[in-house]
Amino acid sequence: MSSKTAIKTMLYLLVAVILFHLSILTKIVPYEITWGGRLKNDLEMFFFETISVIINLFLISILMIKGRYLREYISMKIVNISLWIFFILFGLNTIGNILARTNFEKFFTILTLAFSILISIILKKKNAQ
Repeated sequence: MSSKTAIKTMLYLLVAVILFHLSILTKIVPYEITWGGRLKNDLEMFFFETISVIINLFLISILMIKGRYLREYISMKIVNISLWIFFILFGLNTIGNILARTNFEKFFTILTLAFSILISIILKKKNAQ
């Protein structure tokens, strides 16, 4: 798989993830089945989901810079460091999802593992730089 294809795939998946977080914010999906069941009230849900959307938007912007869809407003070195950080976070999140209590959260192991693999492809390929 080429780096460009990996970037496009991640962008599509991230849009779906943002839509999922928005469905939690609008209470289409109950927040009790997310975040390991640790959220206690609407305020906590709003805070965590808003942060999640912001982080996903940041990752989208990093990927768009890496794929040359956006002007390089931060250096490619920072883009690559950010991708390495996301690679580590998705790897840890994959482990966390495997150990999750609910099958709903265990399902997200597939997504976080896919993100880890796609980011590793993006970082290994020189043609996206």
